[in-house]
Amino acid sequence: MDERIITSDLLKEDSDEMTIRPQSLKEYIGQTDVKENMNIFIKSALIRKKPLDHVLLYGPPGLGKTTLAYIIANELGSNVKTASGPSIEKSGDLAAILSTLEENDVLFIDEIHRIPRFIEEILYPAMEDFCLDIVVGSEGSTRNIRINLPPFTLVGATTRAGDLSAPLRDRFGIIAKLNYYTEEELYNIVKRTSRVLKMEIEDDAALELAKRSRGTPRVANRLFKRVRDFALVAGSNTITLEIIKDALKRLKVDGLGLDDTDYHLLISIIERFNGGPVGLDALASSIGEESSTIEDVYEPYLLQIGLLKRTSRGRMVTDLAYHHLNIKKK
Repeated sequence: MDERIITSDLLKEDSDEMTIRPQSLKEYIGQTDVKENMNIFIKSALIRKKPLDHVLLYGPPGLGKTTLAYIIANELGSNVKTASGPSIEKSGDLAAILSTLEENDVLFIDEIHRIPRFIEEILYPAMEDFCLDIVVGSEGSTRNIRINLPPFTLVGATTRAGDLSAPLRDRFGIIAKLNYYTEEELYNIVKRTSRVLKMEIEDDAALELAKRSRGTPRVANRLFKRVRDFALVAGSNTITLEIIKDALKRLKVDGLGLDDTDYHLLISIIERFNGGPVGLDALASSIGEESSTIEDVYEPYLLQIGLLKRTSRGRMVTDLAYHHLNIKKK
């Protein structure tokens, strides 16, 4: 699958994402309920002089889970150590990470749902009792060694909360869902990014960019940087509405933030399956994609804006989709 400019997954070109991330809850735009509750939990932990309860953040990619993990560490005045679920393949990998923790550190594990089940069992005592149980020796003469760990806070992030095992999920004291952003919130994020990157953007241009950012800050920031390129080459130090419209037309991102891949998916359902319903596997085969890719990458935003719906019999495009694609319903 080619990299899409409007994908919410992390791309190589997002490597400078850290430079535009907010550093505190006060700077963090959106997710108001999560932010306000987290502020209380952090202040309480500091007053009690105890580690913050373990935190699970879930929701679609690109909504700020990693950013929030770093902010939690900053607000606690702690260091953050990072890891990702796919990289923890052996029990020794997890033991090596846990053994480097210092008191009140924040351990951030991205894609935590991808940790193998047998490794989760090592994580349980680490989360509950701050200890690490390891088995040493060869077959026939093994023994358990318990290593005490300093108190720490685990922040786990996942795009698929349903894939987490119940025992692991139950060990998180704080569970927060991150939702898609409103146009107003994305407008404020775009304006903040323009200040950080020192590239002015007019208000109506910022609003237009927000409308096409698929409810996702990562997409908004990526589109901002690409539109900035068009503005600079055109000799402008300000991003205008005219530049936005021209740039996004060239980048094939329409008024709702849809690209050719979204159109291909929706039109395939209309032309090959008479608008649906169609089963996920049949749809995946028809467009040459993995079922999981459709479910995790393509569908969430199309469902969010009402162009697609799930039924007990499969996926269907809505009347709104016919209208947006300018296709007459048969």
